[in-house]
Amino acid sequence: MDGQRVTTRRKGIFLLPNLLTTGGLFAGFYSIVAAIDGNFPAAAWAIFVAMVLDGMDGRVARMTSTASEFGKEFDSLADMVSFGLAPAIVTYQWGVERLSEYGAVWGRLGWLAAFLYAAAAAFRLARFNSTTATQDRRYFQGLASPPAAACVVSMVWLTTVYEIEGLVALVAGITITAVAGLLMMSRFRYLSFKDVHPGRRVRFAQLLLIPLVIIAIALDPPTMVFLLFSIYASSGPVHWLWRRRRRRSDRAGE
Repeated sequence: MDGQRVTTRRKGIFLLPNLLTTGGLFAGFYSIVAAIDGNFPAAAWAIFVAMVLDGMDGRVARMTSTASEFGKEFDSLADMVSFGLAPAIVTYQWGVERLSEYGAVWGRLGWLAAFLYAAAAAFRLARFNSTTATQDRRYFQGLASPPAAACVVSMVWLTTVYEIEGLVALVAGITITAVAGLLMMSRFRYLSFKDVHPGRRVRFAQLLLIPLVIIAIALDPPTMVFLLFSIYASSGPVHWLWRRRRRRSDRAGE
């Protein structure tokens, strides 16, 4: 066309956000390898690294205007490895093999719990991808896969560091794994913290919680990390029960 310059945008992928996603994928892969080698603390730390990178890639993409449909799909697949398959395999390597020593039934239950978690993570990610446009950004529907993974691997980390063994510990471990999977498939609402901004005003008491939490984690990392993510995982059912009780009280008062 005369007097006009036609520019064609080349097809490709954006480097920085997808590089972060690849790093998270590698962390999930390394967690699986470490679990197979019996190095469960390293397997847990790898999942935590994957969580940090997963939180960064989307924000970097939005800040640099490099978000893309490819990045969204790649991120979802990486999450399935890091927060779906990796925690399930970590749990299997940690406890399911030892559960079979107490009988074939225990071994099958542990195997099913690990598979339930992996299947629930896939279900959770698929539901999130299909409802992103209509969902309230302030809340997640169902426990998100990263905190679910953190609950599972921090439990394994805790029992490994303090050498908590025996049938009761193993049954508790696979129960936590199964419950984390069920919470991912649930419709309980969880705070997403996506509306938290660095420039937002907060009360001094809330600000004081940050150094207190950091100190507590530094004193006993496996215990405090497990407690923090367990409290968050429990907040969905607790909030649902509180709302249900409040509705009943409102109806009784009418």
